[in-house]
Amino acid sequence: MSKTILTIAIWLAVVGLGAGFGGGVFENLTAQVAVVPGSENERALDLRADAAGPQGQHLTVVAVGSTVDTAAVGGMPGVAAVAPPLPSADGRATLTDITLTPGATEAQAEEVAKALRSERVTVAGGPLTDMEFGTQAQRDVQRAELFTLPIVLILLIVVFGGLVAGLMPLIVALAGTAATLGILYLGSLVTDISVYAIQVATMLSLGLAVDYGLLLISRYRTELAATADRDEALRRAVSKAGRTIAVTGLTVAASLLGLTVFPDAFLRSMGLAGAAVVVVDMLAVLTLLPAVLRLVGRRIKPARPASGTGLFARLAHAVQRRPLLVTVVTAAGVLLLAVPSLHLRLTNSDARALPATTETRKQYDALAAHFPALVGPDAIAAVVRSPADAPATADFAARVRTVPGVSTVEVVPVSDAVSVVRATPVHQPWTSEGRATLEAVRALPAPFEVLVAGDVARLVDYRAMLLRYGPWAALIVLVATFALLAVFTRSVLLPVKAVLTSLLSIAAAFGAIVWVFQDGHLASWFGAERLDAVDLTVPVLVAAIAFGLSVDYEVFLLARIRERYLETGDPRAAVGYGLQQTGRIVTSAALLLVVVFAGFLLGGFAPIKEIGVGLVVAIVLDATVVRMLLVPATMTLLGRANWWPSRPPVVRSTVEAPERVALAG
Repeated sequence: MSKTILTIAIWLAVVGLGAGFGGGVFENLTAQVAVVPGSENERALDLRADAAGPQGQHLTVVAVGSTVDTAAVGGMPGVAAVAPPLPSADGRATLTDITLTPGATEAQAEEVAKALRSERVTVAGGPLTDMEFGTQAQRDVQRAELFTLPIVLILLIVVFGGLVAGLMPLIVALAGTAATLGILYLGSLVTDISVYAIQVATMLSLGLAVDYGLLLISRYRTELAATADRDEALRRAVSKAGRTIAVTGLTVAASLLGLTVFPDAFLRSMGLAGAAVVVVDMLAVLTLLPAVLRLVGRRIKPARPASGTGLFARLAHAVQRRPLLVTVVTAAGVLLLAVPSLHLRLTNSDARALPATTETRKQYDALAAHFPALVGPDAIAAVVRSPADAPATADFAARVRTVPGVSTVEVVPVSDAVSVVRATPVHQPWTSEGRATLEAVRALPAPFEVLVAGDVARLVDYRAMLLRYGPWAALIVLVATFALLAVFTRSVLLPVKAVLTSLLSIAAAFGAIVWVFQDGHLASWFGAERLDAVDLTVPVLVAAIAFGLSVDYEVFLLARIRERYLETGDPRAAVGYGLQQTGRIVTSAALLLVVVFAGFLLGGFAPIKEIGVGLVVAIVLDATVVRMLLVPATMTLLGRANWWPSRPPVVRSTVEAPERVALAG
């Protein structure tokens, strides 16, 4: 008992330190997304900023069918200049540009906006739009947490078979979140941490606490039915389920750590936060949860005896009667869902990603109606080390005008030695034509340094970053996954199969995201619209989380199959038994995670919705079609080859009877 109290005391100290010191991380967070340090786009922006010196941001005021006295805000704190109103071509609206002082704060910008906004007047741009994007994303995730938590609590009580057992994962999630905050605070002292990493860590902490807690408590209840000694039942549960939890935890952590190779602070901090919370949750389930079970475990009931004819037993038998047919049909079905992903296009999210009720989106719609030229593709800005009035600059601008896909060109002075050649592109940045226009501008010869920035430049540089570091991230994930699963299963083939089946789920998730948000099918069901492209941060994030959770379920299933195979030496029977024993665990864990991530669909920010749809589709397919049908079918076909190069197990002359209890059915 002393060890139990000591373990709980240590975790209380960890939670206290994590919550105490970890709170400091909120002061060090960054809202920047998809920024590639050292890219040409960033170097161009730095060159222009250095040459221009301190510059204020701009606010845009659009008045539709109304007049507004913008000059009245000219003397407000933070305002440097107010331009004369510009009427629209249809005469129904005016546009006014307000330049802020270099040191203007978000609060000052908001005060200016409050002085001008009305039902027909929108004020957005600069710090206001940046703040609105960040705030909307955070609000959506928080709304998801508030909505899903009561549902998850009810499901936990039902799935875990009681209030005490149902509250166990919440204890683990609390410990995991608090400790992860402390880890992220330490990380923020040496690198940028994205504000979105906190929400992802919180959601993952709850989801994985449910996964691992369900596995351990389910095994504990099973062992309770076999022995009246609760301490012995707990020891057996930790011994048998603990190895599975350790392997799956390390595998999921490795899949998320793959994100840390990217230089983008958003992806890197997501990987750090995700890996940290996985490891902490894993340790909490293996140490804290057994200690709590030792104290209150008497209130947890043993599992009911298994009839051997439950739902998952019948499903296993049906799959094993026609394993080849099941393999072909399920694989073809999942691949069919993945087809839309073949034309996946990436983009920087614009105002259309925001809800119609936000100020930035209202202004976008007003501009589209009355100033359509201003909502076209963002300008390609070639920052050149040459004066605006130099002949060489004029010559370069003339060459830019000849580039296919460029409509207009203007030269804007920045300083005595730097100017910007602004080219208005015809094509959107996510199209191949838009990228070709940028590459053509970048390829133009010049007698001075030229650095090109803009939305399409940022997108091209980000894609280049993904192509450069993506293979390394994938290599880390695949090698770690293969190594851990090979050691766990003593097999070469099973890790390969696990990776391939996981990739199927991810491909189908990409297909769903593209079909709904890029192509616009059923987008209105999710409160969205056709966006023509997918936010560039979504695929990598969905792939990392979905892959980790997919391998999670694979290890749950393989653990019981391998255990039975070593007992009986019958590979076919072991597959059916493993599905029967883990079917309810996997589907219950998946159901809880689906509820958690479905909460993302309640928000108004399109990238959050895209992540929600992708993860829900990946989890549902993986926990049902892939793990319940495809994996048992392929393992039945392969038979003993599944376990190569391991030798067949030496079976005792008298094989112990199957366990009398299980959760299946």
